Amino acid sequence: MTVTALGLPTVSRPATPAPADGPLIDTYGRAATDLRVSLTDKCNLRCTYCMPAEGLNWLPGEALLSADELARLLRIAVTRLGIRSVRFTGGEPLVTRHLEEVVAAAAALTPRPEITLTTNGIGLARRAAGLKEAGLDRINVSLDSVDAAHFARITRRDRLTDVLDGLAAAKDAGLAPVKVNAVLDPVSGLDDAVGLLRYCLEHGYQLRFIEQMPLDAGHSWRRGDVIDADRILQTLQSHFELRPDSKPRGSAPAELWQVAAGPTHAAGTVGIIASVSHAFCSDCDRTRLTADGQIRSCLFSTEETDLRGLLRGGGSDDAIEAAWRAAMWAKPAGHGINDPNFVQPTRPMSAIGG
Repeated sequence: MTVTALGLPTVSRPATPAPADGPLIDTYGRAATDLRVSLTDKCNLRCTYCMPAEGLNWLPGEALLSADELARLLRIAVTRLGIRSVRFTGGEPLVTRHLEEVVAAAAALTPRPEITLTTNGIGLARRAAGLKEAGLDRINVSLDSVDAAHFARITRRDRLTDVLDGLAAAKDAGLAPVKVNAVLDPVSGLDDAVGLLRYCLEHGYQLRFIEQMPLDAGHSWRRGDVIDADRILQTLQSHFELRPDSKPRGSAPAELWQVAAGPTHAAGTVGIIASVSHAFCSDCDRTRLTADGQIRSCLFSTEETDLRGLLRGGGSDDAIEAAWRAAMWAKPAGHGINDPNFVQPTRPMSAIGG
């Protein structure tokens, strides 16, 4: 097992070894049952809060896990580590040619995990039905504005129609519930929030607002620019009748609100994910696999554990399982964004996976 410190301050390792079997737990008693799998660091949008206009230096093809390598790690995760939910992410996962193949590999596992996908929706219109047939259960589409000019400014691409067509195709294919993830722009975001919610209520999509996190490639994130959860809620309450959802939140990141029907919209739900202002790290149940085969216990990890090296070096399933358990056993208590000594990860979100 190789633990890479990414040139950042060293994180103290637990004095006791990770359990050899049972749930995939950390020293705080949290069990990881949700696996986020990044398939690529490439993306066909250039969202201002994620990457520079000219893009990034992509990982070389040989660094990425193959479909067979992904299938093996998925099998270990589900059959040995107790993973119950697998979410494929990117970059943009729809630019991965073997996406349907790895979805089918996950669907063939026993016990079968829930299989979901987070995408920007470009190209989804022509692939939604095939993904459903391969075994995909539901989908999250990133969409920050339904105003064409705002969308083009945020993403640096004029592709709003493609995303809206992708959402419709996902709904038609039965990838329900179709969820929409929105990160609000500091300039137009509060106006965009109202339009987004009206659009999602009209079309039967479930909207989730996500506070912008310090995961941009340029490390230009500033707390004062973030539209936080309280401001989002206040804005929505001035246009919609909201009441707290009665269901227990559990480990779900979103705080849900029921939206009453009104003259211009149907009833529905809306969620707010307050990753920065009201962190929910104590209930986190996620483990993350990057496109180049590194395990991260947290989005903001300062260390990674190399499973690709074990895979390609002839490592046994037992060795891979032990390395994965050790990585998660050392998971920190929280992301530390609000700590004075917080250090932003060197990898941007596009290279980590959502």
